[in-house]
Amino acid sequence: MRSRGPIHLARIAGIDLSLHWSWFLVALIEIQSRSGAYSSLGWNVAEYLSLFLIVTLHEFGHALACRQVGGHADHIILWPLGGIAFVDPPPRPGPTLWSLAAGPLVNVALAPLLWLAWNASTASFWMLTHPDALTFVHSLLYINLGLLIFNLIPVYPLDGGQILGALLWFPLGRGRSLLAATTIGIVGACLLGLAALLTRDLWLGVIDAFILLSCWGGLRHARALGKLAKLPRQPGFLCPSCGVAPPAGTLWNCPTCRQPFDFFAASGACPACGAAFARSRCFDCGHDHSLAEWASHASPTTPARLAPSLPS
Repeated sequence: MRSRGPIHLARIAGIDLSLHWSWFLVALIEIQSRSGAYSSLGWNVAEYLSLFLIVTLHEFGHALACRQVGGHADHIILWPLGGIAFVDPPPRPGPTLWSLAAGPLVNVALAPLLWLAWNASTASFWMLTHPDALTFVHSLLYINLGLLIFNLIPVYPLDGGQILGALLWFPLGRGRSLLAATTIGIVGACLLGLAALLTRDLWLGVIDAFILLSCWGGLRHARALGKLAKLPRQPGFLCPSCGVAPPAGTLWNCPTCRQPFDFFAASGACPACGAAFARSRCFDCGHDHSLAEWASHASPTTPARLAPSLPS
């Protein structure tokens, strides 16, 4: 049976906006749970849609900032726990930090606008003439503030945890900063899990499970970077994206014969079956480049820059 994929909503500024099918199930539950806040269910629907409008603007902040620094971003998915912008900034701490910080900065920009709207509606005595509209504006003000505060919690993979990792990247390097951010995230997730148990909050528990899974994946990635950093490096090649020399060793698996080989030592051809491959992905930054591009960025007078060593 074919799994349900995301529903494509629109393409804005070259970025595809999609909605996960499970969003509708959660929307029904959440809208019904707030049915007593307004005199009409339509206001509940408008409030929930406005929540995800704010989330969408937040994610576009990430995507557009990533593009501004020369990165790649072309897809945003909305799902019950918020949104995910698939961004790939240049593998440097500065561009990564700006791409991460731009999302919360959208909420910062929205805060005074919503505060002014709430003050104007209060001064116009909407509590007497338009009570539902006043409740709606008040809710949006606190929804935006809540999203801002929650996202800035320094727990990986929330924006705050990733921003912390980007800041640590400057003094510690990419691998060690990821290791530190995910370790702090696991501690924070344990505390969040305890809070979910004490309050018996189902959604808080779901969020905590997501954080734990993301931290575990980040921790495994950090450890893999640590092992990778200890390997010897190939002379005569540099990644055009991050400037790091590729590791030496049989780390590539031939998709034709399944035999491991060294892409650079074998000039891009599998020694076992002779299958040739034009490109290789950088283990350090994840970007694909041709063998010629790897070789053109290295010269006898430019030594290879090794990846920073990491704890095992």
